[in-house]
Amino acid sequence: MNILKHLIYPPVTMSDEKLRKCFAGKWVVITGASSGIGEALTLRLISVQANLYLIARNEEKLMTLCHKAKNNGCKADYCAIDLRQRDQLAILCSKLREQLPSVSYLFCNAGKSINRAINDSIDRMHDFDRTMDLNYRSAVALSLALIPALKKTWGRIVYTSSVSSLFSTFPGWSAYHASKCAANVWFRTARKEYKKLQVKMQIAYMPLVHTPMSDKNKRYKDLPAYSADEGACILLRLAMSKKPSYKPWWTLGI
Repeated sequence: MNILKHLIYPPVTMSDEKLRKCFAGKWVVITGASSGIGEALTLRLISVQANLYLIARNEEKLMTLCHKAKNNGCKADYCAIDLRQRDQLAILCSKLREQLPSVSYLFCNAGKSINRAINDSIDRMHDFDRTMDLNYRSAVALSLALIPALKKTWGRIVYTSSVSSLFSTFPGWSAYHASKCAANVWFRTARKEYKKLQVKMQIAYMPLVHTPMSDKNKRYKDLPAYSADEGACILLRLAMSKKPSYKPWWTLGI
């Protein structure tokens, strides 16, 4: 199992020195910041004294992370919000325009995973609405809100997608894959439109990462996967590179 894990999921590391040169003193906005990859990403950036604006639902966890950031010399603020709630999202977007006149990085990392057959969703249209609102609509809304601030710094938006969205359809994942594929197309289109307008769009087609969200699926809990910290390192390495996307090596050029 260890050999298989290292083959499919080769170790990912990140130098604090390189991170510090790239992120220290710069404003970084992170969604899904209170758990999983988002929390690991936050902790990595706290250690190199980035300035952070954290977005997630768990206010207690966000307060703790902001306290930790300020104790380490970072500027930090947060918004506890359910990004699926459109009225709350609109208020947040307006607030961000006022509070953050310049931003260097936006990590659109919040996500909702759902595995349910279409036939079991006949009376559950809300499954599709909620998944699309979080995985697609909130990422687009926050990107639109922050693009003016990102243009001032030649900033970047990194979207956390799924490697499964690169392959053929899988039964049970219609809501999830539809939302991720919609976001993929939007960010690829935005990448072309903003190529000469000082904002870079990058997509991370992530393989399985062990997080509280993914481990709810019993079939995934014991499979080889990256840790949340390794997932965060993948996002950080992508954000520091010139590559338009990250894909695992075994996608074979897809």
